[in-house]
Amino acid sequence: MQPQSSRFRAVLTGATVVTLAAALAACGSKDGGSAGKSGDAAAATGAAGSASSSAPEAPATTAPVTTAPATTAPVTTAPPATAPPAPSGKVLMPTGPQAAFSKARDTAAGQIMMTTLAGPKSGVTGKVWVWVPPEYNDPKYAKTGFPVLTLYAGGQSAGYNTWTDNQLPIQEIDADLARQGKAHPFIMIMPVQNLESNEAKALECADIPGQPKMGTWMAEDVPDFVRANFRTVKGRDGWGLMGASTGAFCSAKLALQYPDRFKAAVPIDGYFNPDSPLWRGHEAERQANSPDLLVAQGKADVRMLATAGGGNAYEMRLVKAWIAKAAPPLTVEYYEQPGGKHLTSDFKKMIPDTLQWLSRNLAGPQSD
Repeated sequence: MQPQSSRFRAVLTGATVVTLAAALAACGSKDGGSAGKSGDAAAATGAAGSASSSAPEAPATTAPVTTAPATTAPVTTAPPATAPPAPSGKVLMPTGPQAAFSKARDTAAGQIMMTTLAGPKSGVTGKVWVWVPPEYNDPKYAKTGFPVLTLYAGGQSAGYNTWTDNQLPIQEIDADLARQGKAHPFIMIMPVQNLESNEAKALECADIPGQPKMGTWMAEDVPDFVRANFRTVKGRDGWGLMGASTGAFCSAKLALQYPDRFKAAVPIDGYFNPDSPLWRGHEAERQANSPDLLVAQGKADVRMLATAGGGNAYEMRLVKAWIAKAAPPLTVEYYEQPGGKHLTSDFKKMIPDTLQWLSRNLAGPQSD
């Protein structure tokens, strides 16, 4: 993460501002590292273990107004009188080919698996970590599609993703909340975000001219990989993004650029102005990949929850200034973590609330 003065710039019209009623309970661990970019993805194909029950209770928030997505009735051509009714089409079964996975680590909520994805559309090859919820391997859900949450980390995230280690135990917390009926059981996808650890070569989840096409890898190859390997919810209504710090930038940018693919996003304590040195000489392309500009264009019918740490005045001003630019049909809610700082340990405290917000704004498991 670059110094605050260069990483944090931004800015309430066209946005819904919501402050949670109470502070989140701390999860009881020290910060395992400074906020940084990270990306890991894996597919848990074995039976998941029991989930931790230590996730903190999250305070209730005001449910946002939801708009039912438009649907188009399928066209049929002179079917025979005995033809069965067309399926509702809520579930997409794996399309293949099946990827090869290895175990990254065990959690109390099942294994996190890892594979290397060579993106056919982008030409980018990178690691992807995947976790599936315990329900996924339950025979009762054999024909059920699950919502997908892609998680981006902070820092450079070249070959790692903090969402896969115990600093951010989102898998255990989701499994516990799902058992309580408070959150969806999500398939979690954690891709790398960069190919080198040098911030001078930060790709910012974008197709920077002359550089590896990380934007195409994120927006096309990774979702295609998920659909090839897992039972998912058809359409965009079950697809969400979340990230912290640099990962917040990625989640906000990709949701605004691809509203036909993603329904909701949670940028946690983010920045919104692309500042990689690789943009030098490509200002038009840089602006086309700027959440600071995309938020005001009124082209993205997506829902967002943007957060800021209440212990960081600069960050609060930046996030509020960005939210103020939001133009319909985009809706943005704001959460200010009381006393929160730009630390992984504080990002951890927000996991229960962010998962519940995403569950209110994304479709849950679907069966035809």
